[in-house]
Amino acid sequence: MATHYDIVHLTEVGTTQDEAAARFGRTGRPTLVVADRQVAGRGRQGRRWVQPDRAMFSSVAFGIDWATKHRTLVPLIAGLVVSESVGDAGGRPTALKWPNDIMVGRQKAGGVLVELDGNAITVGCGLNLWWGNPIESATSVYDADPGPAAALGLAGRWATALLAEIDRGASQWRQADYVRASATIGSDVEWDDGAGRAVAVDGSGALVVDTLDGVVTIHAGDVHMRGWR
Repeated sequence: MATHYDIVHLTEVGTTQDEAAARFGRTGRPTLVVADRQVAGRGRQGRRWVQPDRAMFSSVAFGIDWATKHRTLVPLIAGLVVSESVGDAGGRPTALKWPNDIMVGRQKAGGVLVELDGNAITVGCGLNLWWGNPIESATSVYDADPGPAAALGLAGRWATALLAEIDRGASQWRQADYVRASATIGSDVEWDDGAGRAVAVDGSGALVVDTLDGVVTIHAGDVHMRGWR
């Protein structure tokens, strides 16, 4: 797959996920959708996205020929390229809460949503670009309003980077770079079935946790970092 793709910029959309998926379904061309406003957005596990003062709402849909067992890497790779793209665009330093929440310090600035439909995949990123008075536990990647053009530019950066990583193949995923960007590794974490110290992310993208009962490997689900809001 070449890193060329269609770009669609909309003033308002229900969700960029649905719009990108529908357009890719009609044309078969990788498609990036960026919207100034999203009125029916959703996050991982159905969470709603609260609209900040200025945001990036974006999704890219494309075909993927990776083996099913490797597709669990896509959310981590997407989080990594978004974090790197923020830095490249002059944003504040970010880190990754496993698997792909974008953090500034201990506060969340954005996240990634990956949805599969056969061999079609849609990867979305909602990011708080600037928020003068954010809700509790949230923040933004810029200290001041970066202006209306920032969302389209940043979306293009991360979408291009993601498609390039997909072209490289699952065997080339930058596991070491992800580990360096992780805020979770080395932290005490808890989830529905237990708690422990996150010690690694393995080659499949799973979180490895050292617990009192031994080492546990978590492949999916909500993992909370203790003491973080």
